[in-house]
Amino acid sequence: MPKVSRRSSFAGLAAAVGLLLGGAVSPSLAQEAKAARLGHSFADSHPRSAAMKYFAEKVAEATGGKVKVDVFGNATLGSEEKMLIATQAGTIDFYMGALSPIATRKKEIQIFDFPFLFASDAEAAAVLDGPAGRKILDGLADMNLQGLAWSGGAFRNMSNSKRPINALADMKGLKVRVMQSPMALASFNAMGLNAVPMAFTEVYPALETKALDGYEHPVVDMYANKMFEVQKYLTITNHVYTPVALVASKKFWSSLSPEQQSAVTAAAEATRTFQRAEELKQANEVVGELKDKGMTVSTMPPAELENIRKAIQPVIDKNTATIGTEFVEGFYAEIQKARGTH
Repeated sequence: MPKVSRRSSFAGLAAAVGLLLGGAVSPSLAQEAKAARLGHSFADSHPRSAAMKYFAEKVAEATGGKVKVDVFGNATLGSEEKMLIATQAGTIDFYMGALSPIATRKKEIQIFDFPFLFASDAEAAAVLDGPAGRKILDGLADMNLQGLAWSGGAFRNMSNSKRPINALADMKGLKVRVMQSPMALASFNAMGLNAVPMAFTEVYPALETKALDGYEHPVVDMYANKMFEVQKYLTITNHVYTPVALVASKKFWSSLSPEQQSAVTAAAEATRTFQRAEELKQANEVVGELKDKGMTVSTMPPAELENIRKAIQPVIDKNTATIGTEFVEGFYAEIQKARGTH
C-alpha cells in the first residue's frame, strides 16, 4: 500500500470537511495564526499590565485565533523610547505607553506636558476619544505607526526623599527626573527644580543611590514600581495628566486583512474601557497603601498650585508658539466643550 503524506491527508480531510459544510474550504483556514509581540514598561501588578493581557485575549477572540499577541511587560523589550523605535521599524508589533519619547518629532504630543491642562479623568477621556485625540493618533502614520486608541492615562504627582513639598518654594533645588520632553524639562526648571530627563528604566537605581532626589509619576505607578522603598515624601499635585496610547507598527498592520484590522481596533477600544476603569480603581486605593508603606503624604494647597501656574505660564506661552497656536487653541476649545458636559 502506498504511503500517504500527512500533508495530503490533511488536504483530503480539509476537502472532506469542506464538502460536508457545503462548499470549499477558505484558504484562510489553512493559514497559520499571525504572531505579534506587544511591549510595555509596566510592572506585572500595574492595571496597564492586566489590560494588555486583556487586549491579547480580545484580539484572539475577535480574530478567531488568527492573530496571537504575546505581551512583554516590565520593559523587557527596552525603554519606552527603544520600544517606540522598534515599533516604527516593525521589529515590535504593538506598543502601549506614553508617546513623550517622540514628542520632539511630533510637536502636538507636547501639549500633554502642559501643566493643569485637564481638570478631571472624565474630561481627559472625552477629549482624547474625540476629534482632537484622534487627530494626534492619525498623525503618527508618517512615523510608520498606526494609532489604535488612547488606552488610559493618569494624573502625575511629586515624590522625593529629602523633605515634604507643601509650597512652590519647597521645590527649589531638588534634583528630579522628568519625562524626556522639552516641555516637561522647561516646566520643572521654571518651578525651581533641577530637572533631569531620564528613561524610566534608569529611575529606581538613580533614586536608590541618591543621584536623584525625586521624580513625578502617577501614584499607581509609584506603588507598582515600589518607589516607597526609595522615596519618603509624596505630594498630591495632579499637575500633569499623561495619557498612554496603544499603537501598532505599520508593517504589522499592513499584513492584516481588513477584517482583522477591524477586529483588532474593536479589541483596542474594549481594552481602553477596561484599562481606564482598572486605573481609576487602583488610583483610589493606592494612596492609603503608600502611607502604609511609610510614605508621608500631603496635598499641595490651592494657593500654592496657583503660584506654580504663574511660574510656568511663560513656558506654556513659549511652547504654544512652538507647537502651533492654532492647534493649541483648538485643543483648549475641545477641553472647554468637554468641561461643559463633565
